[in-house]
Formats: sequence, structure tokens, C-alpha cells
Amino acid sequence: MEKGYASFSTSTMQFKRNIHLLLFLFGLVISQSTSQLTTVNTTGDDTDTITKAANVAKPGCQKQCGNVTIPYPFGIGPGCFLSEWFEMTCNTTFNPPKPFIGSLPIHDISDTTFRVRNKVANKCYDQFGNITEDNPVFTSLGWTSPYSFSRKNQFTLIGCDDFALFLGPLQVNFTSGCISLCSRPEEVINGSCTGVGCCQTSIPKGLKYYYTSVGSMVANHTKIWSFDPCTYSFMGERERFTFRGVSDFSDPNFINRTRDSVPMLVDWVVGNLSCSEARNAGVLACQANTQCIDSDTGVPGYRCSCNQGYQGQPYLEPGCQDINECEDPNNNLCEVAKGICTNTPGGYSCSCADGYIGDGLRNGRGCVAENSEFPVIKFSLGMGFGFMAILVGITWLYFGVKKRNLIKLRRKLFQQNGGLLLKQRIISNEGSVDSTKVFTAEDLEKATNNYAEDRILGRGGYGTVYKGIFSDGRVVAIKKSRVMDETQIEQFINEVIILTKVNHRNVVKLLGCCLECEVPMLVYEYVSNGTLFNHIHDKGANWLSWDNRLRVAAESAGALSYLHSATSTPVIHRDVKSANILLDDNYTTKIADFGASRLVPIDQTQVTTLVQGTLGYLDPEYFHTSQLTEKSDVYSFGVVLAELLTGRKPLCMERTDEEKNLATYFVMALKENRLFRILDPRVVREGTLDQLQEIGELVKRCVNLTSDERPTMKEVATQLEGLRKFTQHPWASRHGDEENASLLNTQNEEVDLYGESINPYSSTGELSSGFSIDSSLVYSTHIPR
Repeated sequence: MEKGYASFSTSTMQFKRNIHLLLFLFGLVISQSTSQLTTVNTTGDDTDTITKAANVAKPGCQKQCGNVTIPYPFGIGPGCFLSEWFEMTCNTTFNPPKPFIGSLPIHDISDTTFRVRNKVANKCYDQFGNITEDNPVFTSLGWTSPYSFSRKNQFTLIGCDDFALFLGPLQVNFTSGCISLCSRPEEVINGSCTGVGCCQTSIPKGLKYYYTSVGSMVANHTKIWSFDPCTYSFMGERERFTFRGVSDFSDPNFINRTRDSVPMLVDWVVGNLSCSEARNAGVLACQANTQCIDSDTGVPGYRCSCNQGYQGQPYLEPGCQDINECEDPNNNLCEVAKGICTNTPGGYSCSCADGYIGDGLRNGRGCVAENSEFPVIKFSLGMGFGFMAILVGITWLYFGVKKRNLIKLRRKLFQQNGGLLLKQRIISNEGSVDSTKVFTAEDLEKATNNYAEDRILGRGGYGTVYKGIFSDGRVVAIKKSRVMDETQIEQFINEVIILTKVNHRNVVKLLGCCLECEVPMLVYEYVSNGTLFNHIHDKGANWLSWDNRLRVAAESAGALSYLHSATSTPVIHRDVKSANILLDDNYTTKIADFGASRLVPIDQTQVTTLVQGTLGYLDPEYFHTSQLTEKSDVYSFGVVLAELLTGRKPLCMERTDEEKNLATYFVMALKENRLFRILDPRVVREGTLDQLQEIGELVKRCVNLTSDERPTMKEVATQLEGLRKFTQHPWASRHGDEENASLLNTQNEEVDLYGESINPYSSTGELSSGFSIDSSLVYSTHIPR
């Protein structure tokens, strides 16, 4: 078939074959081609209803050529076909006659495909490896034709020392192929095309032309000539070919047998427009009671098919005709004896004869006599409605009881978690929590992904803090307290009251709380950059310059000063430590964790309470007397300040007795004029001598064992702000650098300040407690108690 297709010259074929052979063999070196078949979607079912219509061809046109029915749009003779591509000829020189489209002999035609006679490429050798036959083949369907090779075809190679190329046309960049190897007849398995003796591969969609040739891989069959003198390649219908093993190698009739028994399957469509395009253009060939189906063969066009329940010729008037399913009992499901089948357009219906009741279906209720029928419908309806009424009643009762129990449980949990106490504190403190949102337990479960482990931000003495993400994208920190007794409930309510009253940029903001669950929870603003403790003891924290340390210290002191003196009721934090100082993305300080805090009446300067705090930061005087004052926070802040200056942990059991307690060690170093030895090297480099001496004296005053001799937090904040302003003067930095350089040169004569290890500290965790503590951990063994 050569319509619309330029013929290929022998030289062009050979050049293209050589180029694609090199590319194909290169690809096979990298990854040997498998011969397993790939299951593909093909164009519809290979149905054959169009040839069973009463009006198969146009009136007056030939319907048959030999054993092949010729349905319209195909046709023989002028005016009998839809377009030139569907014109057929009937060659009567054959017995029986054979139909042709162009030069392609046609085996049969169905609704979507037709079969044509195969072509087989082969190459044969003598026992010395000389080529005795070499016959490549190609087939063209016409570049502009509505035909394409069906993907139900496959490309097959038969041989034991061979490769085969399968090339598309010049207009399409397509090359495929197969390799088949074996050395002994015993290796070849009948019916198996897995690359041993036989290889198969699929073809692409929309293929209209192919060229195939074969060649030897190794030695021109000299080592296998005794059982395999020839090799063959062809494209054919997948379901029609079965590999017969070694017998196919030596069968002299293999080519003729394959040509006749393994046809090529060709998809066909009508026109070159889609259904909607053809309908809009007024050239749609589909007649009445049909549906138009767009081509999925890779070739533009469409085909027509009868609607369900209809049959006939969809391309010729009057179109498809209704099938009378009632004529043949095998075509319907109606009962034969007592049922009545009624034909309808495109279908049928079943009913029962007079005196019988039912649906008339063999696979349904069938037909039964009226007087002997058990009232199945009435009984079923009665049972169904009764069951539904009982189910609805039980469901209503269940959810009613569940709702009542839930209300009781929430009321009980609200009281149990200090809801009444919260109200009393609000009234007694003349405060308001209108700005505080009360979250539901369901809200917090969703936000924390059911309190997943990967959402944990940290664990403290009073609970666990989770990262929560609400549906609107807000990120919060959710503190889930531990199972608490009455004292812990008071601490929880205490934190709510305190944070509701506090409004300071350096104090973490309380957003809301939840009292509906067994364990009460608080919802804070999310502070994303971790704790000061982590930044101090992470030696990769490059941002901790002298200026930033002073800023963090000043901001923390300012926040604590605000809590002590600027709120309506003074607040003592009672657990000041670097782990409770958070940093946001801009390294702004946020004081957090008020679970141990206490409110101090205005007319009192101290409160007697159970000792709580963290070892290393705990005020020794408060530890011994249980008298909590604002100066207790001053002591703890002094330890934080020493920790910030030295980079050492406040308490480490692995250090020497002299160095275990940072506060006492710092004071001792200051007294012995060796402060610079324990300061962080970066602090020594960047701070001036006057600044370091002044802040060292400030730490000493803060950690004084006598609370009356300690400064107030307001005094501490003011002094730190003064130090910060000092560092902002240009002359201060230069002057400080000269002093420190001089100091370092002097000190280096005795000791190398930067030669000692920067990380000699223990990883021992901090200890938080609400009960008595061994006093040896509060005081250094070198300081009298």
C-alpha cells in the first residue's frame, strides 16, 4: 500500500539501517533488552457486528470477495466506499478470490480493525558463516491514511545468534529491536520468548510504516549452524503466534506458515477530524442510534458504533436497528414459563403473566401465584421500618446520654482543673481574662497531631511543651501539665493569672488555656529560636558577641524588673534560669515558664512557701529559710549572668570541688583577681576592662549570700543598660581593645587564657524540685555557710 508515501531508495534504506544499528547496539550494551511483553491498551474490542448488518454495503455494491465480507465504509467499485483510502479490489485470479487494499491482501474486516498478510525478514548462512539469503522487509500503510498498525501486534525475532532492528519512517524518530542468544538446543524452551531462541517487543502507537532486518551477533551462526542455519524477524498479531522451539529454526516452511497464520492487525478510523469537529463541520458519518468515538490509535479521526441494545450498519442509513431481545430467550433474563418479555427501544422489560406476582426475572423474585404467595413485600417493609425505628431510637438515646455525660465530664474537669479557682482569682485580683481564648481539647489535639513526639519542644519540671499548628496557620506553644494534685492545680491557675496580667515585649505572651481535659493546658505565643541555655552551651552560636550578651542580659533584667515592680501585684518568678529565657528569630529575649511563680501582696516583702527552683540557680537564703523575696530572683539572675559571661553550666558534678558551683567559683575568681581566666575568650576579646570589671562586680553583688546586700532587679537592669550605652561609643571599643590586649599580654606571661579547653563541662541535666535539697549542692564547700 503506497498511497501518499514516498518510496524509499535502496541506498537511503541501507544508510538509515546502519545508523540505527549502531545506536541500537550501543543501547543494548548498556542494558540488554528484555523480551517480556508489555500489556497495552488497544483500540476497543475487535468486534465484528458491522459485518452482520442486513445492509453491510451500499445498495448495488459488492458485499463479498471470496470468504471476506466487505462492509461500508470499505467498498469495491465506484461510489461504494467512503473515501479513496477505503477503496478495495477483488482479485479473482485466486481461488477463492482475495480482496486487496492497494497491494495489501486483506484476511478479514471488523468494526475497528482489519488483518493483512504478514511479511517475514530472514537471513541464512552456510556452515562456514557465508550468507546465503538476506531479505529485509518493510510495510507502508500510507503517511496520510486513516490506518495504523495495532498495538495488539508485536515484533518477534527467531534465532540463536542474532539481533533484529525494527525501524519507523524517516518522519518519526523511532528505533526498536531484539537480541536472541543461545548456544545449545537444550537451552531453547517451547512457547517461551524470553531472549533465548526467541525475543519479542511491543510497537508504538500510531505506527504506519516499519522496516526490519536481521543480523548475526557473533559468528554468523558457525557455532550453532547445525540446529539454527537461519534467523527470522516479523511483526504480527500477538495472540496468533506460538514459538515452537528448535523446530522453528530448521522448518523450511516457517516463512510461508507465518505469513498465512500470523497476520498483521491494522486499526482503522474515519476521516481526520474528531467527533466534535466533524459534527460542527457537518461531515459526521455516524447515522441514527449510534455513538461517535474519538480515535485513540494515535491517528486523528473517529469511528461509529451502535448504541447499546442496537445493531447494524452505523455508517449507512437508516443507521442501527433495535435488537429484539425477546425473540431469543438466551438474550433476556425473563422467566420463560410465567414471565412476559416486552421489547423496548434499546432494551426490554420483564413482567409476570396474569395471576402471578413478582418481577418476572430469572435471577430475581421471579413469578409466583397470587393466592399462594407469602406477603414478602409487606413483611419485609414492616420488618425494615420496625428495625429502622428501633435503630433511630437507640441512636437518639445513645447520643443523648453521651452528650449529657460529656457535659457532666467537662463540668467536672473544669472544676477539677481549677476553673472555679480561676474565677475567684480573677475577682479577687480585679483582673480580666477576656483577651484569653479558651481552647477546646479537640483544637489542641489537631494542632499537636495528637501530641506527637516530634512536636515536643521541651520538658520542664511542671509539664511538656508542644509545638501546635492551627488550621489557620498560626503556630503556638502548648504546655501540657503533668497529672496534678491540688497544689499543682494552684500552680497552673497561678501561671494563668500572672501571664494574663503581664504585657511586656520580653515576657512570653499567653494566648489561652484549655480546662476541658484531664490535664490542663496553656497556649503561648511560639518562640522559635530555642533557649538561652542551648545557645550558651552550643559552641557554634556565633551570634553571642559581647554586645548581644549584654543586650540579652539587659532585656532579661528589664523583664524581671517589670515583674517585680511595674505590675499591679509584684510577681516573683522563682525559677529564673537560662533554660527559661527563650529567644525569637531576632534573638529577642522572652522570659517564660511561670509554673513556680508567686504573687506577693503589696503590703508584704516576702512570702513563706515550699522551696522550689533549679539546683545551681537556687537562692541559698531562700533554701534555708523558705522565705521567698524578690532578691531570690536577683540571685538566680546573677547565676544566669555568670553563665552568660563564662559559658559554664551553673552546676557540674564532674568539675573539681572548687568549680562545681559556678556562683561561688565566680566570686572566688573575682576575689583572687583571676576573673579573666574563667570568662569566655570571646567576652575577654570584645569587652573592655572596665566593662568586665563592672559586670563581674555586679554578678558578685547579685549572688551575695545575704539577700539584703543584693541589688534590686531595677538596679541591675539600670546598670546593664548603662553598660550597653557605654559600648555604643566609638572610643569605648578602641580603648577597651587596647586595655584587653595589654591585659592579655601580661596574663600570657603566667597562663595561656585561650589554651584551656572551651568545653570542659558536664552534660549532666538540670534538677528542678519542689522539696528539700542537699545543701552541699547549694553552697560551695569552700564558702562558710
